[in-house]
Amino acid sequence: MTRLEGLVGAETRPAFKPKASNMVKPLRTIETRDGSSVVLNDPVPVRRPWRRVSTIAVVLIALMIVNSAATNANFRWDVVGLYLFDPQILRGVTWTLLLTVLAMMVAIAMAMTLVFMRESGNPLLQGLSWLWVWFFRGTPVYTQLVFWGLISVLYPRLGIALPFGQDILSVRTADVLTPGVAAILGLGLNESAYLAEIFRAGFRSVEKGQREAAESIGMRRMALLRRIILPQAMRVIIPPTGNETIGMLKTTSLVLAVPFAYDLTFVANTVSNRLYLPIPLLVVAAFWYLAITSVLMIGQHFLERHFGRGIDVLAIKEW
Repeated sequence: MTRLEGLVGAETRPAFKPKASNMVKPLRTIETRDGSSVVLNDPVPVRRPWRRVSTIAVVLIALMIVNSAATNANFRWDVVGLYLFDPQILRGVTWTLLLTVLAMMVAIAMAMTLVFMRESGNPLLQGLSWLWVWFFRGTPVYTQLVFWGLISVLYPRLGIALPFGQDILSVRTADVLTPGVAAILGLGLNESAYLAEIFRAGFRSVEKGQREAAESIGMRRMALLRRIILPQAMRVIIPPTGNETIGMLKTTSLVLAVPFAYDLTFVANTVSNRLYLPIPLLVVAAFWYLAITSVLMIGQHFLERHFGRGIDVLAIKEW
C-alpha cells in the first residue's frame, strides 16, 4: 500500500464517540434585558470529606464529655443546683462585678494619663510614663496586691505636711486604704500599664495627615481627639480592651492576697470548706464566671461592629 492510500484509509476510519459519562455538561445560558444571552458556568462544589469526618469526631467527643459529666456522681449536681443561686454566692458575684468595673475605671483613667505623658514631648513625663509601665508590667499582680494589703505596715499614717515641718492633715492608713480600696487600686494600677500600651497603639494607628488636616482648619485639640482620633482609634482599642476586661474579671479571684473576703472565689471556697465538698462549689463559681464572660463577649462584639463599620466588612469581602 502506498503512503497516499494509507492516508486515505486513515481518514475513512470512524471518529471516536465519547461515552455519555465523559461528555461535558452543557453550560447554562440566561438572557439579559437587551435580548442577548450570557453563558454561565456550571460550578461543581468542592468535596471536603475530612470536614465531615472532623465534625463527626468533635460531636462524638463533646457528647462523651457531656455524658461523663452528667453521669458522674462525684460532681454532686444536687449541691450545684442548691448553691447556684444561693444569697452568699450572688453576693460574691455582685462584689466581683463591682471590683471589675471600678478597677477598669481606675485603669482607663490612669492609662489615658500615661498616654498623654508619653506623647507630650516632655522628657521627664515620658520617662515617668515608661517607668510606670515597666514596673507594673514587670511585677506579678499577686505580689502587688500583697503589697497594697501591707501598705499600712509601711506607712501607718497618711498625711499632708509642709517640707520638713509638721503635718497639716494626718489620718490612719487603715482607715483610708480599706481592703476593698486596696484591692481596687492594686488591680486598677496594674491594669493601667497594659491599657496604656493598648491606647498608645490605637492612637498611633491614626494617620498623621488626618491630624494635620484637622488642625489646618482650626479644629481644637479636644475636638480633634473626640471627632477624628478616638472614632478611628477605638477600632484598634476595643478588641484588646475587651480581652483585658475579661481578664480583669478573672483576676479578681486573687484579691484574697489583700485580703479581700467578699469576691466570688473566696465565698465559694468558704462554702466548700464548710461542706467539705470543693468540686460542686468550684462548678458553681465556674458557671458564674462563664456567664459573666459570655455577656462581656456579646457587648464586645457589638462595640467592635459599631466602631468597625465600613472596614471589617470590606476586609471580609476582599479576603
